[in-house]
Amino acid sequence: MQRFPAATWSTLLKVTSAVSTLILAGVSYAAWRAAPAFGFAHTVGTAVAWVPIGVALGALLFVVTGYEVDERQIRVGRLLWTTTFPLAGLSRAWKDPDVIKGSLRVVGNGGLFSFSGLFWSRRLGRYRLYATDLKRSVVLVTPERILVVSPADPDEFLRHIQMLFPGVQGRVG
Repeated sequence: MQRFPAATWSTLLKVTSAVSTLILAGVSYAAWRAAPAFGFAHTVGTAVAWVPIGVALGALLFVVTGYEVDERQIRVGRLLWTTTFPLAGLSRAWKDPDVIKGSLRVVGNGGLFSFSGLFWSRRLGRYRLYATDLKRSVVLVTPERILVVSPADPDEFLRHIQMLFPGVQGRVG
């Protein structure tokens, strides 16, 4: 199993994460300040104040830390766990720094500590995205799904993929 670190956070991800975190903290603080000092309303207000903090902490758990690849699967490293996808039948792999252009987020995270989730575009159809820098995106096509990842060195990642799967169509920079 070969490990590839995730790309360093892009400026877009840093700015989006910082602004989103500040907004969530501000909303949490405002809800806490608006809650009455005692009684049932205080309990409800305090609970509401914790919701934005929970959103930020929940998103933090899904940060992409790296990828492990072998001839059977790819594992997407998260903060506390990995998400595994089979690579059986891998047919194509290529770099695509513009993969997100024209895409719609079906469900997922658009920039709070990562770009991850289920997306759709006319060009790719439905795909799963697990990235920290969209300019370093690599597309992997299997019969079951399309994955987009962002390793720190997309060319090295693709060379490894093509070594494991010699018949894979694609380009190495």
